[in-house]
Amino acid sequence: MPRPVLDAQVRLALHPDHTSAVTAAITGPDRYLARATLAEHGFRWTSDETMALARIDHDEPHYADQAARALREGGTTVEIEPALQEEMETEWSYGNYPMHWLNQNEVREVSAEAQRIHDDIAAGRLTIHLHAHDGWTTVAIGTYQDGKSVHLHGEDYVRQETMDYDSEPEAVADFHRQYTVAVRPGPAPLTRIERAAAEILSAPHAETPVPATAQTAAPAEPLSKMVPVYAADPGDHEALLNDFLTANGEWEKYRPHDETTIANHESLALRVEFLHEAAHGDNAWTAAAYESPVGERLWHATATPTTPVDIMRTLLDSLNSEHAWGLGTTAPVKEEDLAETSRPLQDVGWPLKVGARLIDWTAPTADGAGLRFDTFARQGSVLPAWTIWGGDSADRPTWAIHLSTHSPTALIQDITFELAHGQTLRQPQVHAVGIAARLPTQPAAAPPLGSAPRPAPRR
Repeated sequence: MPRPVLDAQVRLALHPDHTSAVTAAITGPDRYLARATLAEHGFRWTSDETMALARIDHDEPHYADQAARALREGGTTVEIEPALQEEMETEWSYGNYPMHWLNQNEVREVSAEAQRIHDDIAAGRLTIHLHAHDGWTTVAIGTYQDGKSVHLHGEDYVRQETMDYDSEPEAVADFHRQYTVAVRPGPAPLTRIERAAAEILSAPHAETPVPATAQTAAPAEPLSKMVPVYAADPGDHEALLNDFLTANGEWEKYRPHDETTIANHESLALRVEFLHEAAHGDNAWTAAAYESPVGERLWHATATPTTPVDIMRTLLDSLNSEHAWGLGTTAPVKEEDLAETSRPLQDVGWPLKVGARLIDWTAPTADGAGLRFDTFARQGSVLPAWTIWGGDSADRPTWAIHLSTHSPTALIQDITFELAHGQTLRQPQVHAVGIAARLPTQPAAAPPLGSAPRPAPRR
């Protein structure tokens, strides 16, 4: 099936409250691919329709330019504000740069490594145990999730790893030996540059309208905050379904009864069922693909009503691409399939655990999430082969997506990319009654959609 023509527009501009940060306003029905590309280049969500790029090396225009090129190559329309375009074309240099012997490309390499260290600390992939001031700059000792401990030297865009250790105790002991009474517990306070970048990425866009009452009265409830997409509230699934059907005319819907809406793809080989009043133990969504309008089912997936709407949007968008057409093979899932589906998680350092039966990748954050593959699952089994989840654990999730053995690798990878990079605003938990209820340990069997989808009656 040919790839759909993209209908997305991205407008890049300098941030109004930051000298070098860049904002990206995204419009159009095919926003997923655009936001995924922006996330790959360091952009993060700051509101429902806006992403921002804020780095500690002040080189945002360069990386925004790279993002714009990638977006255009992918078929997205990109508009660049003139002031930002001028910044992209301007040669820059750091005043009083300590490594004056480096050329601009080498300086950019050092800055990129410093940014990587900063991001690893912010995401919890690198835990800082101790810090000190050596008389010139800040030094620290920390340990990565893989167990490697490192000595860090410098601040902001010149921070570097200067030494590796085989173990955390060895690193801590050596740090105490070098800096004695100057040693302080935990990470150093954020620098001015780090605070500025964090404020951009953790607050709604400055141009987001603020109600007049909110400008004068103190908030009675906690403010919304930026969280990983897997930690978000469920959102409005009804609106998501309506938006999807409105934007994609090749899908035709009908309601066999009040409780259910069914959407058939024009090929009659792809079908989505939505249960409007699904309870926590039910599946709100069921999707299935078939060999042909009268052929055997290739694969199916279910999702709970507590699944964050941004993750469901990713699944539906991927479903509407060629990713939804599986090969219909009965061969076992190969190691390459596991590598492809989990690559976005591995790229950002999600730990891997391999057991006798289960293979798990889990989020390195307090807000739990993960990808699980059950090596015992077989085609046609009631138990799912793939589970994508959020909450306490895969056995007691807050939300879950279950997929059968031969669900398309590319579709699963689209969802894991969203897990790895997606961010959204979480609202105060004042209306979230029942959301914390956990789902059953064993997922409910997927409601059968029949041996093949049938043409929908016209209404």
